[in-house]
Amino acid sequence: MPDEQMANNNGQPPTPEPPVPAARPLDTIDRSILRMLQTDGRASIRSVAERVHVSRANAYARINRLMDDGVIRGFSALVDQERAGQGASAYITLKIVQNSWRTVRKQLTALPGATHIALVSGDFDVLLLVHTKDNRELRELVLTRIQSIPEVLSTRTLLVFEETDLGPEME
Repeated sequence: MPDEQMANNNGQPPTPEPPVPAARPLDTIDRSILRMLQTDGRASIRSVAERVHVSRANAYARINRLMDDGVIRGFSALVDQERAGQGASAYITLKIVQNSWRTVRKQLTALPGATHIALVSGDFDVLLLVHTKDNRELRELVLTRIQSIPEVLSTRTLLVFEETDLGPEME
């Protein structure tokens, strides 16, 4: 397979990744705002401003800057997967063809139940977290969907027996 830097599967040059903006240093107020929003993404501007001791306009401007700079990537709900009908969770490690990360990532993001994908170093290349209805659906996902991706050389499935989301502690 040609080096992914040279061409993709269609013989076309790869689509360049968008440039990442330079990281701007965060001060203690920015960090406090981030901790507060990580704990409660629905916090009002007023409550954020009161908590970090700045004006509402300042809090609003800081949150917008953190969003524009890509520090805050979005807001979401923390879901109890089991209560949401996703009773089986697993980390799946993948070994992939060298230089195929972008291709594999695109296919993994389309999988139902995939919630986290990381390119890592070590004995495997990719770490994938999935949540499925049950073990039968998990088996189907791994054996049929993931292992059919041509660039995936091997997989290992680690069942999750219990999980705890770690979030920032409020001051």
